Amino acid sequence: MQRLYDSAEPRVMDEDMLKLAVGEQGPQEEAGQLARQEGILFKDVLSLRLDFQNLSFNNIEAIEGLDTLVNLEDLSLFNNRISKIDSLDALVKLQVLLLGNNQIGNMMNIIYLRRFKNLRTLSLSGNPISESEDYKMFIYAYLPDLVYLDFRRIDDHMKDLAASKHQYGIDELKHREHLIQARLDDEQAQQEELKKHKVAFVEHLNGSFLFDSMYAEDVEGNKLAYLPGVGELLQAYKDKFVIICLNIFEYGLNQQEKRKLELDTFNECIQEAIQENQEQGKRRIAKFEEKHLLSLNAIREESDLTNIEIKIVEYGEDITELFNVLMTLEMQLVEQLEETINMFERNITDLVALFIENVQSLMAQCRDLENHHHEKLLEISINTLERIVKGELDEDLPEDVRALFVDKDTIVNAVGASHDIHLLKIDNREDELVTRTNSWCTHLVDTIHKDEIMRNRRRVKEINQYIDHMQNELDNLECSDVID
Repeated sequence: MQRLYDSAEPRVMDEDMLKLAVGEQGPQEEAGQLARQEGILFKDVLSLRLDFQNLSFNNIEAIEGLDTLVNLEDLSLFNNRISKIDSLDALVKLQVLLLGNNQIGNMMNIIYLRRFKNLRTLSLSGNPISESEDYKMFIYAYLPDLVYLDFRRIDDHMKDLAASKHQYGIDELKHREHLIQARLDDEQAQQEELKKHKVAFVEHLNGSFLFDSMYAEDVEGNKLAYLPGVGELLQAYKDKFVIICLNIFEYGLNQQEKRKLELDTFNECIQEAIQENQEQGKRRIAKFEEKHLLSLNAIREESDLTNIEIKIVEYGEDITELFNVLMTLEMQLVEQLEETINMFERNITDLVALFIENVQSLMAQCRDLENHHHEKLLEISINTLERIVKGELDEDLPEDVRALFVDKDTIVNAVGASHDIHLLKIDNREDELVTRTNSWCTHLVDTIHKDEIMRNRRRVKEINQYIDHMQNELDNLECSDVID
């Protein structure tokens, strides 16, 4: 057996080690050679041993590099230097974990194993934790689905005793796990919602995200917010802006439903047409094959050469007729599907065009709000400058804000810079929405056309192969039976 490492130096698992281990323990001879030629598919690995029995004394210190072994059920890491059980999260199907004779000393490593719901066999003998007085009872309590520990079946009575002994700790842990799971479920639900919003091209428009992004990099605008009266102006602007964004968001979801309905209806029509056409083809083939057996038998049983030749010609004509019928059915289907696809393309293009047109109209309202806000802010800023010049401003402004009011040009430039940033953010979000929507539509239509071309090619190939097979049967019969 080839040794993985001859050195006694500490090692960590890497891809080369994994490939070698899987290669040595996988199929040999022809199957193994084929796997090595085509590349090892780690997702197909169900069992892996990284211990002295198979790969010499590996001296592995850390568990890592196993993320690709998503279907692994049995993992052996006996006789290594592992001190912590971690980095196994991807091994969701793990049933057997053998970690005997390592350096695991912290009992909290057992808590980590609770996430493996299929784990039934565990070995930790020869580790420092196995010397603990509470070793077995702790594992029985915190891994209640475990069946074997250190190659001994766990007694149900001992499980009950262990659960009672550690009930408080388990209840606390379950409470924390429940909170964590609830948070994960919430995050997943949010991600699913976000995915739906992205499909509708209106993600982050169901709140103040776009408005907040306008001010995230707007240094001058944030300074100007300190001016008297700007706070109220800004709040009114934000409220109206967010309402428009919500209108875009709700309209986007509504239009997505319409697009989905259009696509679902189209797919239904396509499948119905294909299925009906296939049924017609099957009926014609069944009718032909029924006659086919009779024709072949009739030729075989015929003794007169002239009659044989006549029957062969007739049978050849039947094959040609079937070919013509099947090809005619396919051409009819092509024309029918082409008409359906073209109608769908017009409908979906119109839906997308209407969606974009209305979104652009709503975005124009956002720009109108921004322009109105810009005018009011500029008016307040110039009035503030005049009051400062006259010494009539009672409010205490931060120094960086006062620095804007050295002259009219400075304050006008500051307000203008803020305005430009806001318009750019609105324009960019609109452009992104329009571009993605159009790209989606173009890709969808292109894919549908390509799929139909491929379907037609496959069907024509199937027909030709079937007809060739029928013709070969006739040719072979003519060459052998008839000659004989």
